[in-house]
Amino acid sequence: MPWPWLLLAFAAVVQTPAPASSPVRAADALFRDDLAFASNAANRALADGLAPMFADDVIMPGPPATLHRGREAVLAALRTSPDAAARASWTPIRVGLSADGQHGFTFGFMTLTHTDGRMVPLKYMAYWVKTTQGWRVAGYKRARRPEGEAATATMAPHLPGTLVTPRGEASLLEPLRQSLVAAERAFSDEAQKVGLGPAFTRFGHPTAVNMGGAANPSYVVGPDAIGRLVGGERPGPPSPVEWSCDVALVASSGDLGISFGVIRPTARPAGATATPQGTPFFTIWTRPSPGAPWRYIAE
Repeated sequence: MPWPWLLLAFAAVVQTPAPASSPVRAADALFRDDLAFASNAANRALADGLAPMFADDVIMPGPPATLHRGREAVLAALRTSPDAAARASWTPIRVGLSADGQHGFTFGFMTLTHTDGRMVPLKYMAYWVKTTQGWRVAGYKRARRPEGEAATATMAPHLPGTLVTPRGEASLLEPLRQSLVAAERAFSDEAQKVGLGPAFTRFGHPTAVNMGGAANPSYVVGPDAIGRLVGGERPGPPSPVEWSCDVALVASSGDLGISFGVIRPTARPAGATATPQGTPFFTIWTRPSPGAPWRYIAE
């Protein structure tokens, strides 16, 4: 999917030519960088193809209940996976940007081509940070996509109203990070009160997406649909799982961030003595301003 398609999506937001410093142009640069990394990975084994876009401190959820932390740990996990020899190709369908222009996200569809010609369809999600080397991925995950027709059209970008000057003071960034940690905890607590599905409905941004499950070739879009997906057969309280945030990154503009943690069942199986390992996750969050409530937008 060539990058000018993204500009068609942007046209619904901005009808006149945008200056170089506009959110539209900044987000478009990230979208094109994702496409460029995909092009460069096309003829390389999986880990070698993905390695150039990873930040040194990238985090990737993986089994069993593991958050692989750091570039070398993530690449080691990829090199020991059943897909290690496969080549990856991918196309983003949405981009998001923080108001300071230093954090962003993309997600879309990926295909792994194995040496025997077998092709495996996937979805992927990436959280990006701006470094001295350019955009690099700080959070990454992929999931198997079931067979079936998928909605691959480019989605409208998630943009701030304007760009602001980035700030790096620890006294500013730490309260922002703690606010996201608290939001993730409140999300889990709410699920115990109202049920898993209703909590996902209440905490979702209107354009939120979920990677879906075994029955979803496409991304699941909108908090209501996501609530139905995760609520399953147990829509009411209490939630059968709980979670918290182990690591969080937040843009200095306080409007975009990512949380990492592990989802664990609230009840132990009969006879079990150890705490269940659970499922690692990351969630991308947004809000219109630092004083507004956080809402998840991609997970």
